[in-house]
Amino acid sequence: MRVPRTPDRLRPRSVRAKIVALLMLPIVSLMALWGFAAVTTASSIGDLERAKDVNSDLLTPVGDFITALQGERSATLRYVAAPDARGLAALKTTRKTTDKAASALLDGVNASSSDAALLDAGLPGRIDRLQADAGGLSALRSEVGVKGAVPSAAYTKYSSIIENGFLVTGALTGDENTDATSEARVVLELSRAREAVSQEQALLAAGRGTGTLTTDQYALFVGAVATQRSLLKPAVADLRAQHRAAYNSVLESDSYTGLRAVENRVRSAGPGASAVSSGLVAGWDGSVSAVLKGLTKAEAGAGTAAAAKANPFGWSTLGASGVAVVLGLVGVLLSLLVSVLVGRGLIVELLDLRNSALEVAGRRLPQAMRRLHAGQGVDIDAEAPMRRLVGDELAQVGTALTAVQRAALKAASERAELLSGISGVYVSLARRSQVLLHRQLDLLSTMEQRRQDAAELQDLYRVDYLATRMRRHSESLLILSGIAPGRSWRTPIPLADVLRAAVAEIEDASRVQIWAVPRVSVAGGSVADVIHLLAELVENAAAFSPPSTKVQLRAARLRDGVLIEVEDSGFGMNEEAMAEANRKIQAQRVDLLDAKQIGLFVVNRLAERQGLRVELRPSPNGGVTAAVLIPEGLLRDDMPVHDRAVAESGSQARPLAPASALIPRQRLS
Repeated sequence: MRVPRTPDRLRPRSVRAKIVALLMLPIVSLMALWGFAAVTTASSIGDLERAKDVNSDLLTPVGDFITALQGERSATLRYVAAPDARGLAALKTTRKTTDKAASALLDGVNASSSDAALLDAGLPGRIDRLQADAGGLSALRSEVGVKGAVPSAAYTKYSSIIENGFLVTGALTGDENTDATSEARVVLELSRAREAVSQEQALLAAGRGTGTLTTDQYALFVGAVATQRSLLKPAVADLRAQHRAAYNSVLESDSYTGLRAVENRVRSAGPGASAVSSGLVAGWDGSVSAVLKGLTKAEAGAGTAAAAKANPFGWSTLGASGVAVVLGLVGVLLSLLVSVLVGRGLIVELLDLRNSALEVAGRRLPQAMRRLHAGQGVDIDAEAPMRRLVGDELAQVGTALTAVQRAALKAASERAELLSGISGVYVSLARRSQVLLHRQLDLLSTMEQRRQDAAELQDLYRVDYLATRMRRHSESLLILSGIAPGRSWRTPIPLADVLRAAVAEIEDASRVQIWAVPRVSVAGGSVADVIHLLAELVENAAAFSPPSTKVQLRAARLRDGVLIEVEDSGFGMNEEAMAEANRKIQAQRVDLLDAKQIGLFVVNRLAERQGLRVELRPSPNGGVTAAVLIPEGLLRDDMPVHDRAVAESGSQARPLAPASALIPRQRLS
C-alpha cells in the first residue's frame, strides 16, 4: 500500500519545528478538553449562583408571608364569627403585616422568577400560584372578611394559600430530593406542626365567636391536633442538640402544657357549644400565643442551620467542580511544562550534535587534513577521542560521528604516509637524475668548446637543450615533493638575464621574442624559481601554438612590481578549460593522483613559494596570455630614473632580436 506524502508546504523544515509540532498536538488537545470542562463547570457554577440568588430572594419572604397569613387567618375567623371593634382592630393590624410580607414576596418573585427553574422544574408554577394568591388577597378579604361571611370558607381559602406557600418552601429547601433524616425535612415538618397549632387557634377563635364548634370545625380541630402531635416531638428528636434545646424549652413550658390540656378537653367535649365554653378553653389564648411565638423563634434558628447544612450551593457542589477545574489546569500546565522541558532538552541535544558535526566537518577535519597534506603529523586520539557507547540514541549518533572522524583521519594519515614514501622515492630518483644531468651538461659544455664544426656544434646545442629540459623536469619533481632545487644565486640577477635563462631552457628557443625589459634585478634567492616558472609557461606557449608562430615575452614595471606576459598565437582555450587551468594555478592544494600534465602544478607550487601572481587569459590574437606579477619585495631596482620612466611609459618599446641569437652559448648556473 502506498502511503500518501505530506505536501512540502505543510511539512516542518527544522527539527525544532518538528518537535514543537509533535508536542503541540497532545497539549492543544488536552487544553481543548480542559477548556471544555472549565466552560461547562463555569456554566454550571453560574447556574448554581443564579439558583442560590433565587433561594435567598424567596425563602425568607415566603416564610414571612406564611407566618403573616397564619395570623391574618386567625384574626379573620375571630372577627367573622364575632364582629366587634377589638376584632376589627386586630384584623387590620394583621392585614398590614400580611400586606408588607406580600410586598416583599412579590419583590423577591420579580427578582428571581426567570431563574426559578434552575432549582426545580415545578417551582415556577408554584411561585406563580403563590404570586396569584398574594395578588388576590384584596378580593379574598372582600369575600370572607366581612360580617355574615362563613368562617369555614375563610379558613379553607387561607389554608389553601398557606399550603401553596409550603409547596414553594419545600422546593426551595430541596426537601423532595433529600433523604429522610435531613434537617431541611425536619424543619419543614416543624413548620407544618406550627401551622397545625395556628389552625387550632383559628378554629377555636371561630367557634368561640359563634358560641359553638360545628362538626366540620371539630373535625378540622381534631385533625390539626393529631398532625401537630405526630410531627412536633418526632421532628424535634431529629434535630441537633443545640436546636433541640430551643424546642424542648417550648415543649416543656407551662404554655405548651396548658395548650395540650385545652386540646384534650375540646376533643373530649365533642362538637357543640360545650367545646368552646369559657371554662373549657380557659387560658387558651395565652398558651397558644406563647407556644406559637416560641415555635416561631426556635424554627428560625433551626431553619437557618438546616439551610446552611443542606445548602446545595456549598462545597459538595461547587467545591468539587472548582477543585476538578483547578486540578485540570494544574495538569495542563504540568504537561505543558514537561513537554517544554523535554522538547527543549531534545532540541538542545540535537543542536549540540549538529554543531559538533559541523565543527568536525567544517573546521577540525579540514585542518587536520591540511596538516597531513603539509607533512605534519596528527594525533588521532587528541583530534577525535573515542567515546563509549553510553546514553541515548543521540549520544550513540555522536559516538558514530566520532568513529567516522577517526576513520577519516586514519585513512588520510595512511594516505599521507604513503604519499610521503612515494615522494621520498621521487626525490631520490630526481636527485640522482639531477646529478647525472649536471655531469652530462658539464660534459656537453666541454665538447662544445672543443668542436669547431658548425653542424656538429648545432647538434650539441640541441642535446644541451634536451639535457636542460631533463634537468628542469627533475627539478619539477623536487618542487612537487616540497624540496628546493639545487640551483641558487647569492646576488640579484638582472631581469633580462632571468628571461633569457628561462627561454634557454626550452627546445624552441628560436621562436621566442623578448621585448623591452625594465632595468630591474630579481633577488638571488628567487631567481631559480622565477626562471623555472617562466620556462614552464614559455614551453607551454611554444608547445600549444603552431611552429610557424612566435611566442611574445614582455615585461613592464608597475606600481606593485613587474608584470611579465607570455603570449602565444595558438588556438586558445575555451572558458571552461581556462577556468580549470587558473584553478590549478591558484589552488592552495595540489592533487597529483589523476594529473596527466604537471606543468601547471609546478607553476602553482613556485608561485605560492615566492608570492607570485599567475593568471591565464585570452590573447587579443586568439591565443593565450600568461601574466606573471613579480612583487616589489623580490625586486632590486638598478634602473636610472629617466630610463625607468621610459620603460614604464612604453614609448621606447622595441622588439629585441630573437632569443636564439641573444642567449650565450654557455649555461646560466
